[in-house]
Amino acid sequence: MRDFPSCFGESGVQVADASSCSSVAVSKSSQNCVTCIYKCKLFDESCLISIVWGKNLMGQCVSVEIDDESHNFVCKMDIKLSLFSKKKGSKCLDLNSCNIEVFWDLCSAKFGSGPEALGFYYIGIVCRGEMVFLIGDLTEQALKKTGASASLSRCVLVSRRENIFGKRVFGTKARFCEKGEVHDLKIECDTNCSSNDPVLVVSVDAKSVVLVKNLRWKFRGNCTIVLDDRLVEVFWDVHNWLFGSGLGNAVFMFRTSLDAEKESKLSNLGCSLILYAWKNE
Repeated sequence: MRDFPSCFGESGVQVADASSCSSVAVSKSSQNCVTCIYKCKLFDESCLISIVWGKNLMGQCVSVEIDDESHNFVCKMDIKLSLFSKKKGSKCLDLNSCNIEVFWDLCSAKFGSGPEALGFYYIGIVCRGEMVFLIGDLTEQALKKTGASASLSRCVLVSRRENIFGKRVFGTKARFCEKGEVHDLKIECDTNCSSNDPVLVVSVDAKSVVLVKNLRWKFRGNCTIVLDDRLVEVFWDVHNWLFGSGLGNAVFMFRTSLDAEKESKLSNLGCSLILYAWKNE
């Protein structure tokens, strides 16, 4: 599976190549993860903070990884949510000879069928007495626990990657702007149809927004749709579904577009949702 390198500028988030998934044995547990990447500032320098939610037979886990703007690894820590591990705590990390502190409280975290916490939790990073990064809905509890002040600089979600599973229909929920509505996103594709001419349909809130016929010739492509009064670029790569053998996945990306004037003011390139769609045979 190829990347979509042209979709991002130099400060964008690189999409991991999924081609290795078809050449090695990939377990369900390794596929069952959600990765959210945020652009943030630590010690006045831009960085990328990755929150990786995972789920396996031992339970849920979450990793916090910090990279510089060039995607060079800086530091990482893991939080295991098993019966024998701490679901609430803090840890100091060394960041280029400077200290930051990661706080978390997942004692009452609510989980659905996936690996990501849905509510009643927080994960925060304190730098120089400021809460420079905070996710979860327990904002007041996080500020009270850490004694930190809310940061004036804003963290921005720049990428979300998740794995979805199905036979013919794949579904998830997505938000295409920070304070926008949560939409039901559905992808339909029957690669085993009797006509030998599969069709790809992408729907948002039960309304078809992308229809691709002659898919064997158009297994990779892109188009632009309008959602929440903004342009969203849709990219697809279903080569593995049609021509691959064994375990393989399709890749879909939804990237919000900002016009040039807004991009220069906001200093970001919108947000990208990347879906790895695995067929359950």
